[in-house]
Amino acid sequence: MLLKGVVLMPTSITTIKHKLDSHLGDSITVVAQAGRKKITKRRGILRETFPAVFVVELDQDQNNFEHVSYSYTDLLTKNIALEFDDDQEAVEA
Repeated sequence: MLLKGVVLMPTSITTIKHKLDSHLGDSITVVAQAGRKKITKRRGILRETFPAVFVVELDQDQNNFEHVSYSYTDLLTKNIALEFDDDQEAVEA
């Protein structure tokens, strides 16, 4: 999947974490492969980064739960892609 304005992420988990650290508190859309032909989009705010995962606080209007976490490996394996709303930057590995 290729999104407009794609910025390719480095292939190191450490560099991905540093990139996400610079976007803490920003609005984000997580695009995830949910099946063979199904894609889900979740909007929220990037709240925290940890050594292995990052946490997105979801919009309560659109979701039944408050937070969701993803691993940096999800970006490396292209299971998810990130779109930051503030500057139309998209992130893929």
